[in-house]
Amino acid sequence: MPADPNMKVLVVDDFATMRRIVKNILTQLGYKSIVEADDGTTALDILKQEKVDLIISDWNMPKMTGLELLKAVRADASMATVPFIMVTAEAQQDNIILAVKAKVSQYIVKPFTAETLGEKIDKVLA
Repeated sequence: MPADPNMKVLVVDDFATMRRIVKNILTQLGYKSIVEADDGTTALDILKQEKVDLIISDWNMPKMTGLELLKAVRADASMATVPFIMVTAEAQQDNIILAVKAKVSQYIVKPFTAETLGEKIDKVLA
């Protein structure tokens, strides 16, 4: 069970199927409030309008990448401490270093299991 099932989670991915998979896992984990965005610019618009407690974002997206979104979130004082989990298909060391430098909270490589996502969420919310 999540620390707080009413926490609001923002899932950002340009691929609708991936958003659905992540949402299903979050629902299984007990999260009830899940918001979706199909790219980083849409995510930023949502973040300006409402407070979220956790961001789970894909890396490779059109318009604004997950890394650009992460940097924008960290640069905004009102969101700078929101836990941010980056999801990517590439486990390249360079990308991981870039994400860590941009203060990513956790990093997940696709494909991943519900258990892995649950563990990463537990770590960032601990």
